[in-house]
Amino acid sequence: MTPTHLPGRPAIPTLPAVLGAFNSAPVEEVHKLLLDCLRSHRWADRVSVHRPYPDLASLLAASDEAAYDLSPGDLAEALAAESLPTLPDGAYSAAHMAMSAAHAAYESKFGHAFVICLDGVPPSEALDHVLEGIRSRLANDPEDERVVAAEELRRLARERLRDLLSGAGSGATSPHAPAPGR
Repeated sequence: MTPTHLPGRPAIPTLPAVLGAFNSAPVEEVHKLLLDCLRSHRWADRVSVHRPYPDLASLLAASDEAAYDLSPGDLAEALAAESLPTLPDGAYSAAHMAMSAAHAAYESKFGHAFVICLDGVPPSEALDHVLEGIRSRLANDPEDERVVAAEELRRLARERLRDLLSGAGSGATSPHAPAPGR
């Protein structure tokens, strides 16, 4: 499929064209792009070698399946690369202090960064959502939290992959910019 093009406007590749480029790109290039979505080499390998994908839904299903199959070592690898979600512009200093303190308590207990997918959370509610998530998940035992963190990573990977492909032609997202939900 060719990019959408109107006279006087730049051509914007459509999702099928972007997915086609994803499907036909060299494995090394796709692997690097996938690692921007989830820092697990096993996950990136599994998603990249099962190409071509007929549509976005198939790619996202493969992403989910590969994320469900992460071993404890794969999960640790992915969690080690995560960072605390960024605060919205204009957040006051007390919010930064509260976020830092909650995150430090979380990292101390579980040994890795707190991860949460903010898909569908309005930016104005992100800080409260993250703080509430950290505080409530601090009550988890390490095994229960590992399961919750794995599910949040799966959701983050799915969101980042969708954003990567849907934003590729519009410039809305960059695989090298901070990923949403981080």
